Amino acid sequence: MDLDHDACYRAIVTRDARFDGRLYIGVRTTGIYCRPICPARTPKRENVSFYPTAAAAQEAGFRPCLRCRPENSPDLAVWNGTSNTVKRALALIGEGAMDGETVDHLAEHLGVGERHLRRLFQQHLGASPIAVAQTRRILFAKQLIMETRMPMTEIAHAAGFGSIRRFNAVFQTLYKRPPGALRRTHQSTHSDISAASNIMLTMSYAAPYNWPSMISFLKTRAIPGVEWVDEQDRYHRSIALDGYHGTVRVAFVEKKKCLRATIRFPRVSSLAFIVSRLRRVFDLTADPIAIDAHLADDPRLAPLIAARPGLRVPGAWDGFELGIRAILGQQITVAAATTLAGKLVSLYGEPLETSLKTEGLSHVFPSPKRLAAADLRLLGMPGTRARALSALSEAVLESPNMLSTSQAPEVTLERLKTLPGIGDWTSQYILMRALCEPDAFPAADIGLMRAMAAKKGQRPTPATLLERAETWRPWRAYAALHLWASEGNTSAVHDKEKITDAATLTP
Repeated sequence: MDLDHDACYRAIVTRDARFDGRLYIGVRTTGIYCRPICPARTPKRENVSFYPTAAAAQEAGFRPCLRCRPENSPDLAVWNGTSNTVKRALALIGEGAMDGETVDHLAEHLGVGERHLRRLFQQHLGASPIAVAQTRRILFAKQLIMETRMPMTEIAHAAGFGSIRRFNAVFQTLYKRPPGALRRTHQSTHSDISAASNIMLTMSYAAPYNWPSMISFLKTRAIPGVEWVDEQDRYHRSIALDGYHGTVRVAFVEKKKCLRATIRFPRVSSLAFIVSRLRRVFDLTADPIAIDAHLADDPRLAPLIAARPGLRVPGAWDGFELGIRAILGQQITVAAATTLAGKLVSLYGEPLETSLKTEGLSHVFPSPKRLAAADLRLLGMPGTRARALSALSEAVLESPNMLSTSQAPEVTLERLKTLPGIGDWTSQYILMRALCEPDAFPAADIGLMRAMAAKKGQRPTPATLLERAETWRPWRAYAALHLWASEGNTSAVHDKEKITDAATLTP
């Protein structure tokens, strides 16, 4: 990945926040790498090198700056639209796939060769898969040291280090001091003791971020008992991982350009996974400047971009949960689908542990195994839709990673379309939100066709809309969100008019 040295240097001289997360500066005279917004004195031009990722700077032998804290830099998905393989690999690494595993194992999971995967990482990230995984562990551990009061042994485990000895050795080598010294130097303001308590962590984003649209979307679709949005526009949900229950709460902190997550979960080794999932739900790896600039080239989209800069595509905590929710919403209103989802949870969801129950949170979403064995006709819906729910549950039970971000979108798309009751609209919607596919586009959506009508009553056909959307690639999902928003309801996805999917339902 080539970076223009002069342009990059101008960015650090002016401390241009637009470049935060896009590049990192290695200072050869100090051996430190920084963010473009670092408050330290600007180094001389001849003493710096530029890198596209923190991992690339760290692999080149630089250590993270203690002033600008690279662990708090926006993790921009600069590879989006360029390499789906790299994107899928990063999703797996973010969830701990390489903690104790090899590059060969990661490549096998992705269905590519090890050498090819290494080439892709060097091309798009400037670093090897191992360097990316190691940098993730180190920076996450550093964040836990700085922002919580977790014991060092728990931090080492949470960040994916195999032992406390290895953890101490890495920090001594990289920071020239033990991890405890970093905490003594930068005392945390929080009083957390362990991961069983409320762990508060920040998750940075690249501005702008349209929080009102995001929280409105999630609030309208919040599954009763599993999710809710409070009066302060904070998002709450229950979570279940490997038999353990927990809760999360996410708040918007505009002044610091971050979201603040409050996590309560008993197993420390799941913390990095939980943070990775939350970043996916709130689309924190999006580069709004690049996306908005590309879409604004279209005269139809330009005023929509100007009205809602930083609009994100809401992700999903779990692909199976989102898939069930999408089927429930076929041919009915969003409100009716939400009510139906709440009924499904009350009938088949596992009650949340008593100590974790709060206002709005009473259950965890039912597992594929539970729904595959259930008589879903008790929900009072058409038999064809009940069979679609059962078919999806059985498919995910058979292939647990089927709706995971680690899967190639085209493979997931074709697999979904083989299931009864799932057509192109539902498949594209699942790709958009569950797999975080930025180019997913449900062209048969009536809302999109209405928003693109040349005149009232003159809607384009799905085929015509697909052709029109070609220039929006690779960000068609964001274009869809803007078009839905232009219909006057930023949280409407027009679930009641999925004509294409309705036609695929088996009689």
